[in-house]
Amino acid sequence: MLREDSAPGTTADATPVLSAPFTAQPASQTVFPVLFAISFCHALNDMMQALVPSIYPLLKESFGLDFAQIGYITLTWQLTASLLQPVVGAVADKKPMPYSLAFGMIFTLSGLLMAAWGSSYAMVLVAVALIGTGSAIFHPESSRIARMASGGRYGLAQSIFQVGGNAGSAIGPLMAAFIILPHGQQAIGWFGLAALLASVILFRIGTWYAQRQMERARRPARPQRDLGLSKRAIWVSIGILVALSFSKSFYTTSIASFLQFYLIDRFAVDARTAQMFLFLFTGSVALGTFFGGPIGDRIGRKAVLWCSVLGCLPFTLALPYANLFWTGALVVTIGLILASTFSVIIVYAQELLPGKTGLVAGIFLGLAFGLSGVGAAVLGKLADMTSISFVFSVCSVLPAIGILVMFLPDIRNEVRS
Repeated sequence: MLREDSAPGTTADATPVLSAPFTAQPASQTVFPVLFAISFCHALNDMMQALVPSIYPLLKESFGLDFAQIGYITLTWQLTASLLQPVVGAVADKKPMPYSLAFGMIFTLSGLLMAAWGSSYAMVLVAVALIGTGSAIFHPESSRIARMASGGRYGLAQSIFQVGGNAGSAIGPLMAAFIILPHGQQAIGWFGLAALLASVILFRIGTWYAQRQMERARRPARPQRDLGLSKRAIWVSIGILVALSFSKSFYTTSIASFLQFYLIDRFAVDARTAQMFLFLFTGSVALGTFFGGPIGDRIGRKAVLWCSVLGCLPFTLALPYANLFWTGALVVTIGLILASTFSVIIVYAQELLPGKTGLVAGIFLGLAFGLSGVGAAVLGKLADMTSISFVFSVCSVLPAIGILVMFLPDIRNEVRS
């Protein structure tokens, strides 16, 4: 990746070419206005994405769905949101697309409107596919923008970016509980306003991005730091990081998809109470996301992975046996610990594959989530064959995959790409 030593968004005579709110700053400094703006758009995007699992009880009742069909909705959503991301990221690595972010929101808007007025299960599947496509377009380039605005504080920047997404995921269930459930399926369409707002902000960010790209094109490339790893070792490490990301994503997706049904089945709570518990989980995930990146910048990414991936295992193992109160306490604890891995995994992979920021974002923000979507469909079928409580017992062992951390190389934080 090219070194950025001059002020972004300026001409050769240092005359600013961008107006507020994204003012010119040296590339060695963290551009917080851009980071906060892209994080806010990430929150809007993922809030709209989070509406999909949040309205499952409504869809189940409206269309008479079984758990397997719920799992297929998650599969459709995750596959479109996921399998497209590595492709978009790889293309963007070769040809950056600053305004693709604003364009991608059109797919999300279309999906929301179709979900609001869809009258069949097939239309629901098409709607969630469109929503997923919008997410696939958004994530690779927005992750690149976060790294570009980091000023070298990659973990911090990735955490700010990711916490926005997780905050949006946490808000989604609340929006469903207080807006969609009382007013019905058509209320989903109201969230199209969020897609329009995000489009406007993303267009401005795209302008900043385009100016930064022009600045970078004027400077010679700096040779990459040699990590001392063979190509085979690098790709083995990427595979391990994918496995860790899959473990986290599979578990969190399973909780997001089935926690409400688990609580209703085991504790006989109503749908709104179940969504409050889901909010506790997604809110703790949002909070936990912020801490992993900055801590990884200071003490090393591998150390954070050890603590977070394996640290939540005792709590996930205890969850299927807890009463209602302790279920709430445990899902909060699990969310806090498990979420701290994600920013670290992304930055770790970016350091292993310098210059391939879009591909890395596509793999970890997309492919790993897609694999977890396949898992959700399998778990839905398993729940129909056994019980939702049995599914939670099966999922409780997933964090044990974290033992693979021992095979990762120890990359020091002074590596920059």
